[in-house]
Amino acid sequence: MAAKKKKFTIKYRLFFIAPICLLVIITVFATIGSYWVKISQKYEEKNQLEKEIIALKEEEEVLKVDVDRLQDPDYVARYAREKYMYSKEGEIILRLPEDDE
Repeated sequence: MAAKKKKFTIKYRLFFIAPICLLVIITVFATIGSYWVKISQKYEEKNQLEKEIIALKEEEEVLKVDVDRLQDPDYVARYAREKYMYSKEGEIILRLPEDDE
């Protein structure tokens, strides 16, 4: 009778406890997998944002140079003449066609 009870106990464990353990293991691996995907996406986003920061810093340097140049009245006058076709007193503006090369 003790052997029969022992077999019943083993079957009980396999039938009820094993699926629970399997479910826990599957849940743990699924959770780890989802976190792994999220971490991977965050690393990609971080790399993209770092590239964007580099580009913005380069643009900032260019703009700082422009700000420094715009402090010079001679540069502002030349820029206005070239960009907006302003002229000095007695000056004639000739617009030449641009090359499409």
